[in-house]
Amino acid sequence: MKIRRAHLPNTDKVFIYENKKEEFSLIAIPEKYWSIVVKYEEAFQEVDEKLLKSLIKVTDEEEAKLLAGKIRHWITEM
Repeated sequence: MKIRRAHLPNTDKVFIYENKKEEFSLIAIPEKYWSIVVKYEEAFQEVDEKLLKSLIKVTDEEEAKLLAGKIRHWITEM
């Protein structure tokens, strides 16, 4: 499991668990009571949309866009 710092005012740590055998990543932000599963086979645009739609439910739109971009970058570098 990786722990990343988001460096945003309302969000500190982002936890990323990668399951290579079953080909998915689980991303969680405990401070926001938020988590999501992203499968490897999903295209980048699908991942961006999925993250943004989910994050907007727990934070404002600007922070959701920043977080979605950071998270996508982190899961693609793994």
